[in-house]
Amino acid sequence: MHLEAKRLTTKYAASKMFCSPTVLSEFLKRSAFAAGLLMKSIALKSLLRKGVLAAGIVALLQSSVPAQVPMEPERARLLNGLRVLVWSRPGDQDVLLKLRIHSGAAFDLAGKGGSMALLGDILFPDPTTREYFTEEMQGRLNVTTNHDSLTITMQGRAREFERIVEILRTALVTPQLTPENVARVREGRIKVIKETAISPAILADRAIAARLFGDFPYGRPYGGSVESLERVERPDLMLARERFLSPNNATLVIIGGVQSNRAMRALRQLLGIWRKSEQVVAATFRQPSPPDLRTLIVNSPADQSVEVRLAMRGLNRQDADTPAAELLAVLARQRWINKLPELAKSPVYVRHEAFTLPGMFVMGVSVDNLLAGKALASAKEVMQSLASSPVSGSELEQAKNEAIAQANKELSNADGIAGAWLDSDTYGLPSVAERMRGLSAISSSDIQRAASRLVRDNVFASVVVGNADVLKAQIEGYGKVESMGEIVPKTEPRVESRSDLKTNNNVKPQIKTPPKPE
Repeated sequence: MHLEAKRLTTKYAASKMFCSPTVLSEFLKRSAFAAGLLMKSIALKSLLRKGVLAAGIVALLQSSVPAQVPMEPERARLLNGLRVLVWSRPGDQDVLLKLRIHSGAAFDLAGKGGSMALLGDILFPDPTTREYFTEEMQGRLNVTTNHDSLTITMQGRAREFERIVEILRTALVTPQLTPENVARVREGRIKVIKETAISPAILADRAIAARLFGDFPYGRPYGGSVESLERVERPDLMLARERFLSPNNATLVIIGGVQSNRAMRALRQLLGIWRKSEQVVAATFRQPSPPDLRTLIVNSPADQSVEVRLAMRGLNRQDADTPAAELLAVLARQRWINKLPELAKSPVYVRHEAFTLPGMFVMGVSVDNLLAGKALASAKEVMQSLASSPVSGSELEQAKNEAIAQANKELSNADGIAGAWLDSDTYGLPSVAERMRGLSAISSSDIQRAASRLVRDNVFASVVVGNADVLKAQIEGYGKVESMGEIVPKTEPRVESRSDLKTNNNVKPQIKTPPKPE
């Protein structure tokens, strides 16, 4: 059967679908011209954006920029008094928990230094727990102790957050303070201390702290010594746990891929049963006696180098002049090197160690034997010059830039951010942002005032560690010295001469008789 033919178009010109070759050619030419203009416009805009960005970067580098301040966390508090700071970072596969107990080695009983460090060791006595964090979750678990606090750091997968909190709950609520665990942990710490070679630098740092503070808690190492650890018994750790390991004496920071509502739900469920303490023990100690002004020589003949330390009493963390003292340390180091250029080739440091109570401002260097006396004398001159006259604007600006760079480095990771937030709670400090602004606002007069407070009455403690036979004669030219372990001969009582005895024997004592009664 024959089918009727069908037209694709009507019998009139299809002006909307087809066009003549002339029209098509003209259209393509115009399209190419428009496309060229568009591409040129896009390229121009891109160049402009790059130029503006480059100019902004150059201006940023040329100006003094304050430290990068992290955003403030969400704050909450459990019913048992535990303070919680949460910074949720969606998309982060890991989570960091940092719990700080606001009491440290300063509370160790007399003669039992290292008790708080042992308590931290025994919170996670099973080695498999640490292996679980390092191997299974590619994270870490550690406990650190200093004079003011005990800090637990736990890092692992965000999906295992509840499991991490459960492990923390077991350590805090039901610590394994069995006699076997106490003995094993104590022996392990003693073994580490015995096997660890104490360098002259560490020996000098410990000696200057003891010289400055004496029997005060800040004068002893917070990890304890072999002798002090051997005296720590199970009842001592149980007492420390009862007094200090409580939620109303702690702060927990959580940073990572965990939403705040999920975090708080897990904390209420798992840490809500952690029993609070009726009373938080405050840091109240008898102030240390003034240090001995003689330079202490510690004999350690090893090579031609000697460790030099000069220290003075510092400020506490809450003191308004503490930020200025931090900048003062930067300025003192630079001036010390300028005054004695030989120090530039040696390990040299100046730091202000601030605690809950006034700490210390210490200057240290490792130099040749022949420079020990000059290093001590120049260090004193540097501090006295900073107290007597204001610093220049260029010096202050350089110190600020160095301090800001260090602050940026510390705040570039979750650990540093958590530590800064915990410091605010431990020492009652302003927010991180306010502290950064305060650092930028420090003036030359603030530096001079802080220096004057540190060097008042010229009370310096000084220690040198090296060959005592070489050092004694050299340092005696700069002041009085004392050799560690040297027995000072006792002063013999004065014996009267024979003439004095004879004269005295000839003198008869006058005895008054009582009056006769009437």
